[in-house]
Amino acid sequence: MNVVIVEDERLAVDRVKGFLEKYDAQIEVLADIPSVKKAVEWFSSHPFPDLILLDIHLEDGQSFGIFDQISVDCPVIFITAFDEYLIKAFKLNSVDYLLKPVNFQELSQALDKFKKYHAPKKSFSLADIQQILHPLIESKQSYKERFLVSSGSKILTVPVEEVAYFYSEEKISFLVNRQGQRFPLDLSLDRLQEVLDPSKFFRINRKFIASLESISQIHKYSPTRLKLGLLPDPKQEVFVSIERYSQFKDWLDR
Repeated sequence: MNVVIVEDERLAVDRVKGFLEKYDAQIEVLADIPSVKKAVEWFSSHPFPDLILLDIHLEDGQSFGIFDQISVDCPVIFITAFDEYLIKAFKLNSVDYLLKPVNFQELSQALDKFKKYHAPKKSFSLADIQQILHPLIESKQSYKERFLVSSGSKILTVPVEEVAYFYSEEKISFLVNRQGQRFPLDLSLDRLQEVLDPSKFFRINRKFIASLESISQIHKYSPTRLKLGLLPDPKQEVFVSIERYSQFKDWLDR
């Protein structure tokens, strides 16, 4: 939880900070502000905190003037020496109205009330959403089961289980089966990556997508590079790209 204190008495600020620390050491006081003018400036240039602790009488006027100048979009606990503003305060995002001198028990009860009725909604990052949806997407998505290829004047089908790997050469994609036969394809490696089951095939680098069964050897070439042996032999060196190194290890360790 993060908090802003709007209070012009230094002793009162320190007292409230001590109570907040005692209540929950994780509470962060973003700022303590002594006046209406400085409060308007601060709230106009910063995101609103989770909670404002607000005195009514400040060094340049009543804190209600803040609400006249900006829209305060967070809960407020009023702390003041006067009870005459109670009704007005409760019309302005008020969680509670505490009379000075505030003690720890009163502030604790007000904070409990805030947490009960104004608990922040859990937000999810894009990575969280992808992680949650990934098993569902994988279970629903259908992947390529076979490929239609040309061999001379013949048109053949190659079941995906017979594919060793795919590679790109001079902007042409090729399918290589387990017998070492290669067939040109109309699909790019980027498109192949979308239609292949990611549990069985991995994009090794810009030029290769390999099946798990085709990987015969793995050599640690450097701290962040792996050299692979593929079957059938592709007649060229195949390295796991640096940016895919960690993903590749995770894929193997499923």
